[in-house]
Amino acid sequence: MLLASKQNWVPLPTVPGRESPGKFMELSKHYDPDPVEDKWYAHWMDRGYFTSRPDERPAFSVVIPPPNVTGVLHMGHTLNETVQDILVRRARMSGFNACWVPGSDHASIATEAKLVEMLASEGLHKQDLGRQRYLERAFAWKEKYGGIIYQQIRKLGCSVDWQRVTFTLDSDYSAAVLRVFAELYEKKLIYRGARMIHWDPAARTALSDEEVEYREVQGKLYYVVYAITGADGKPLSSQGLVIATQRPETIMGDTAVCVNPRDERYRHWIGQWARVPLVNRIVPIIADEYVDPAFGTGVLKITPAHDVNDYNLGLKHQLPVINTLNEDGTLSAESEIFVGMDRFDARAAVIARLKAEGLLVREEDHITRVGYSQRSHSVVEPRISTQWFARMRALAGPALQAVQEGKVRIHPNEKYLASYTYWMENIEDWCISRQLWWGQRIPAWYDERGQVVVAPTEEQALARYLAQHPEVNNPILRQDEDVLDTWFSSWLWPIEVFHGISQPGNPDFNYYYPTSVLVTGQDIIFFWVARMIMAGYAFTDREPFRDVYFTGMVRDTQGRKMSKSLGNSPELLELIRRYGADAVRFGIMISSPAGNDLLFDEAGLEQGRNFNNKIWNALKLIKGWEERLAEEELPGEAEGSAFATTWFEHRLRESQVLIREQFESFRISEALKSLYSLIWDDFCSWYLEWIKPLPNATMGRQTYEKTILYFEQLLQLLHSFMPFITEEIYHLLKKRSEMDDLCILQLKSIATANKAVLLEGVLLKEIITTIRNQQAKGIWKAASTFYISNRQHKKFIPILSKSVKLGVALVDKNELPAASIAYHIEGNIFHVESTDGFDTSLQKSEIQKEILYYEGFLKSVNLKLGNPNFIRNASPEVVAHEEKKKADAEKKIQNLMERMAQLSS
Repeated sequence: MLLASKQNWVPLPTVPGRESPGKFMELSKHYDPDPVEDKWYAHWMDRGYFTSRPDERPAFSVVIPPPNVTGVLHMGHTLNETVQDILVRRARMSGFNACWVPGSDHASIATEAKLVEMLASEGLHKQDLGRQRYLERAFAWKEKYGGIIYQQIRKLGCSVDWQRVTFTLDSDYSAAVLRVFAELYEKKLIYRGARMIHWDPAARTALSDEEVEYREVQGKLYYVVYAITGADGKPLSSQGLVIATQRPETIMGDTAVCVNPRDERYRHWIGQWARVPLVNRIVPIIADEYVDPAFGTGVLKITPAHDVNDYNLGLKHQLPVINTLNEDGTLSAESEIFVGMDRFDARAAVIARLKAEGLLVREEDHITRVGYSQRSHSVVEPRISTQWFARMRALAGPALQAVQEGKVRIHPNEKYLASYTYWMENIEDWCISRQLWWGQRIPAWYDERGQVVVAPTEEQALARYLAQHPEVNNPILRQDEDVLDTWFSSWLWPIEVFHGISQPGNPDFNYYYPTSVLVTGQDIIFFWVARMIMAGYAFTDREPFRDVYFTGMVRDTQGRKMSKSLGNSPELLELIRRYGADAVRFGIMISSPAGNDLLFDEAGLEQGRNFNNKIWNALKLIKGWEERLAEEELPGEAEGSAFATTWFEHRLRESQVLIREQFESFRISEALKSLYSLIWDDFCSWYLEWIKPLPNATMGRQTYEKTILYFEQLLQLLHSFMPFITEEIYHLLKKRSEMDDLCILQLKSIATANKAVLLEGVLLKEIITTIRNQQAKGIWKAASTFYISNRQHKKFIPILSKSVKLGVALVDKNELPAASIAYHIEGNIFHVESTDGFDTSLQKSEIQKEILYYEGFLKSVNLKLGNPNFIRNASPEVVAHEEKKKADAEKKIQNLMERMAQLSS
């Protein structure tokens, strides 16, 4: 346990990185992050530590997944940015030229929704302004609000290169996007055509498949009667066909009725006709194997304009298409009834009229799968629309091969490789046009006859058109009104942030590309990650990054995805104000194993704040020893201090190797846990206790200097996780020269740890723990004496004397008191004698409990080792680990049995 010294005086660094003018300050009782964070971020920026330019060092480049320009950082972003900063800071301290490129995405649908809402508050519509004035307002709005997210990134401590901020609507970036469009069009990998697409009635735009989020909702099946007629419309049966539909509001678009040709119930009606309710349209009764006889009544209404499967059946059977919905989700003139009514209001109206006409047989509850727009959250409509599409199969091949061959490594691989492979092997064409104004306008121009020409600029388009149509004088060309899907710009992100498209072969691109690692959420593996890999191979013939680290989804304590609509997403800046940036970073990282969802709880931030104070108290304790320094240790203390410093040196080496391995395998949360245990337990709770001087005693200078060195190394390891407090304490430990900042302090090579020394440390900790446990249970009295008979353990005596409340003595084995009790600890035997005697009944009870525990543990291990499936499937290392657990348990039981026998004799 750390005890704060009364003399906690340290030099006051008036300018970070420069020598103190000699004034002094008293350390605060608790760590206060507020003044520290702004001071050090400004210092790092002034020194240019985050700015990167190509040089002789190896590059470590990372691109920030561009957040929407409309937004603020939510907890998912916070996790993502924290992971990236950890990797970038560690790379910077490991000899790499670290370059982290920030930026934002224009987010066409989400931003346009905000802009339209803003105009509506002024009584305006975007058409009132016209395209040019609307875009001027949009860019002005972006300049006013677009920087909010960057301020949050700064407050979080992210070490991004602010000189490289990129926006997906920057002029160079947009030019690159249009150039790529034209190139793919020339290669016939982009085409324009009428197809069934997903339509967002709220945003009034097309969506790609990946922008539709499906949810299971409680719906209903409505059973409706369709009269059976001949081609002339005259009834052929008094009963009619009963058809179950989930969407009665689309009845007016029906152009056929379909049954399975093998369904005996309806085979005799194939080739006849049916009357569509409400609009009295006569449509054919057709047959197709697609129909499931077990669903509903086994009869389907076919509405080619409003269902993708119906659309495909319509193509197959050459059915007409009747589009009964307008772009905004209201009923169109083609619906004939309820024209202009909202689709969901029309559903209720249709049901009411069906009931009134006696055509609704019954209703029943039905769980259905409904698609929602990820941007507007509106129910998506299937819609036949003329759009621009990218052919994806040709682009997907190299991107799939790159992952399968390990050129792009996914972490955690076992969780996402299969889904990536399946999606790439079954990929559909990508609808890339959007019916919006905010975005890159599609570089396609049409003449008065509708002939199209594609080129990156209007001048190039005109030149190309004249070359193709020399007979046309003074052609009037009209540019396509649509813009490109935002993802069509962001799939170029790792290439174009270094101007790889707009300025091919430039020094930055050649140096930083491919980037080192991409950190992102698994929810955009297909939206973005897969498409970036496709773009990398299509436009640079290389992978865009070598590693992909997928973070999990951040959820609340009830397991719900955090969102503003639920009100369960805390404000990042408020959390930083209350806990400090380091505590926020700690809290979200300590519980976020790669790829797994994490339940966000502010208890983690509390833990981070407590960790800050633990380290702060360690600083106060160590600085309090400065006035007690002496060249020599007290007699009897030196041996204990020498062991403690040697043990921690090797414990530090051991941890450095483990943490390096954890970083290499992207087990970043585990690396933080290792560091947390090393600092809180091994350094603060054990090491500092072992070396602390006795009351009124001096502290050996050599021990003190080694302790400062260890503390510096711990701060260096922790810096990438918690940059502010580590930099602050690094400068408070001792005077620093110019540019001696932790932010750029290079990690040194790791020496090999001495396992024998480490085992001695384990033994000493176990001795202290055993003594304290026995004393707490009342088995040992204060007057007890702990005997060490192995002279190799003599160095433990000064540490034990300070750590436990009993006498400690070194004796030969033949000098041990006859009444002493033997204790087996980590394979060693120690003895205890008490002048007040021992409570043997209590000891026996405790030993019996331990025996029962280890017998149960041994049984479980034996069951595992006796399982042929486990032996066959487990790795040799895992089997060896289980066998060691078995041997350790057997040895423990033997030692306990020997102690029990000794107490009974």
